[in-house]
Amino acid sequence: MAIERLQQSTTAEGALRAVRNAILDGTFPPGSQLREVYISTELGISRAPLREALNRLELEGLVVRIPFRGAFVAEVSPKVAAEIAALRAILEPYAVECALPYFATTEGRAELADAVDTLGERTAAGDRPGSIEAHLAVHGVLYRASGNQALYEVWKSWESQLRLFLAVDHQAFPDLSDLAESHRALAAAIETGDTGQVRRELAGHIHSQVPESVSGAQSDAREAS
Repeated sequence: MAIERLQQSTTAEGALRAVRNAILDGTFPPGSQLREVYISTELGISRAPLREALNRLELEGLVVRIPFRGAFVAEVSPKVAAEIAALRAILEPYAVECALPYFATTEGRAELADAVDTLGERTAAGDRPGSIEAHLAVHGVLYRASGNQALYEVWKSWESQLRLFLAVDHQAFPDLSDLAESHRALAAAIETGDTGQVRRELAGHIHSQVPESVSGAQSDAREAS
């Protein structure tokens, strides 16, 4: 395990960031146990800020606690991921079509471009945790810009599960820059207002099924723990 060692005076915020990054970059794969003594020793901190960090990660949906066993990285359910993908295939094109008038404005184009540029920066730096957050942020912009609050709330309800899914999915990219390029192509299609092209681009962003790497990673983690 390779987690950045922290200072003894580190607050729960620092521990939260370190453990969250370790989950998102695959150091702690789905299903793996988060042993407090071991992790606090590796981080060089006391267990109090670590426990607070784990509590917050549980609220985020990244950690689950099992009575008498401890804390574990939440697992990605292939069934749930596939169900979310099926819904996204219907709702995301609708969200973008609703958002096209906004993206036709200078403000809208700038907001989408900034989100895609951030994704490009994170992928260029090889920052997997950062690329996951930036990836979610790009699609979050699409839902928020639709002007449909109920639709945006649906997106937000998926974020924790998608974050876990992307933690595995991003590891399948030999070059993360491919991810950024695909989103630049999506942004370009949105800027043209060509709904047919937008739908074709979105189809490449929404997985119709969970890749084998998701269930495989979970099985490996269960065996290791």
